[in-house]
Amino acid sequence: MNKALDQISRSPFTHRIEGVKLPRRFHQLTFTIYNGRTDPVEHVSQFNQRMAIHSRNEALMCKVFPSSLGPVAMRWFNSLKTNSIDSNKQLTQVFCSRFVTNSRVPQPLSLLLSLSMHEGETLKAYSDRYWEMYNEMDENHNDVTISTFKSGLPTEHGLRKSLTSKPVTSVCQLMDRIDKYKRVEEDQL
Repeated sequence: MNKALDQISRSPFTHRIEGVKLPRRFHQLTFTIYNGRTDPVEHVSQFNQRMAIHSRNEALMCKVFPSSLGPVAMRWFNSLKTNSIDSNKQLTQVFCSRFVTNSRVPQPLSLLLSLSMHEGETLKAYSDRYWEMYNEMDENHNDVTISTFKSGLPTEHGLRKSLTSKPVTSVCQLMDRIDKYKRVEEDQL
């Protein structure tokens, strides 16, 4: 027990970081707590956004980061060697390296290409599934998005006929057209 308490009382930050006092008017922000099971890059991004007005204060960024960590990540943080962290960049790189197995893997375009509307499925359910998959992709494939959504519809579907006779040129136009057809579908139920 004493060894564990001794370990958490030591700072992994160098004297340059540890010696800096927090700004007088700094108020501790509330963060999403990292649970050790989600994407570490997303966590760092959220942390950086919350701390954006303080981003030039290297010491503050380092000292506040542990307050965004849950129990699993705090155990990792407390195990860092004394005087081993000298910058926010280094801290976040070490953090992301430790939790890299939780990194979000972008979905390949092939998954989007394989989606199609199931028999008896509503347009709303199909479009919800489609956009959920679309949002998991990192790259922007607007023209492919439009054509794969259309080809996933049954050939006799009114929306598919509309997209064939009057093509859309952007994802926003596609979404507007989908919304119109969803409203028609909902009125018929």
